[in-house]
Amino acid sequence: MKADIILAGAGLASSLIALALRRARPDLSVLLLDTAPGPSDAHTWSFHDPDIPAAWHKALAPAKRGDWPDQEVRFPTHARRLRAGYNSIDGAGLARLVAEAGAQVIHDATVTDLGAGHALLLDGRRFEAPCIIDGRGPQPGPHLVTGYQKFVGIEIECDAPHGVQRPVIMDATVPQRDGYRFIYLLPFSPTRILIEDTRYSDGADLQDARLARASHDYAAAQGWTGREVRRERGILPIALAHDAAGFWRDRAEGPVPVGLRAGFFHPVTGYSLPVAVEVADLIASLPDLTTGAVRRAVRDFALARAHQDRFLRLLNRMLFRGCPGPERYRLLQRFYRLPEPLIERFYAGRLTWADRLRIVTGKPPIPIRRALPCLPEKPLLKGDT
Repeated sequence: MKADIILAGAGLASSLIALALRRARPDLSVLLLDTAPGPSDAHTWSFHDPDIPAAWHKALAPAKRGDWPDQEVRFPTHARRLRAGYNSIDGAGLARLVAEAGAQVIHDATVTDLGAGHALLLDGRRFEAPCIIDGRGPQPGPHLVTGYQKFVGIEIECDAPHGVQRPVIMDATVPQRDGYRFIYLLPFSPTRILIEDTRYSDGADLQDARLARASHDYAAAQGWTGREVRRERGILPIALAHDAAGFWRDRAEGPVPVGLRAGFFHPVTGYSLPVAVEVADLIASLPDLTTGAVRRAVRDFALARAHQDRFLRLLNRMLFRGCPGPERYRLLQRFYRLPEPLIERFYAGRLTWADRLRIVTGKPPIPIRRALPCLPEKPLLKGDT
């Protein structure tokens, strides 16, 4: 009942850490504990080519469901084809990589107590390790104020080719409802396509049946007929304000949080794979794999990242607090007219100061009278609106 590393949760963040550790230190015993009954294809994670290093492209290649040379966006007065490659992996493919890497996964494992050196399961089993990492997904708290990216996706096998040649990461030509709304399309084959109705909303309520119906209606409007073969849903945080220092002060003991549990995601897009790759590489590079050493390294990374992401959280406050829901698409429509290298750096989380200036100069994305109240971040953390 002992291991070198125990990871609570077998989602994206934990799985990538397991892969990085087994690649760097194949002598380590890595154990993942997950509540799910087994591997699932219920999740799709996507990323742009420039988001991650070449070594990770190679490592994740066997898990990819899709690998496209370009992508596009569509808005009421602007459409654009973007040259950056786009990739998608699913949960089943990622689980296969983890198993092939030699990490052990125990399913149906509900953790009731997780400490700095142990994990206790509901069935009474106890596991011990010098390093315990917690990747069990987001946990509400006072140090992160968010809006929400909500979606329900349907994957359909069409009766005839659908004609979509590349991912459409945003089709905002649809009626705007519940905040900023767009359709996300992934063409996995000439006849297989994922259609996600996505909303950037103030509330976390997700009406699954309504959004699934909206996706089916979109398919019908395109003339696509066929059968639904898979469905997925998600409610992702979109960061408006973040007190990373306070978060880590509250976690000075116990397991080390990672992934969405630690607020590791792109503040605007919600994409989590690129930052999960960074954290996985960081942990795998440490000579001392104890809970304390990993905590210090991950905390320092988190504090630096939160400081770096201040501008992105400002953009979110302008979107959610400074712009009425039906008008939010205008900010994104304006953004996708910017130079393509800037857009690529935005997705990768590597904006320069010149990029930031370029985003906010020119015609204001929202009126100044609406923008000014969005500037300070601290009032949101105090509960003021």
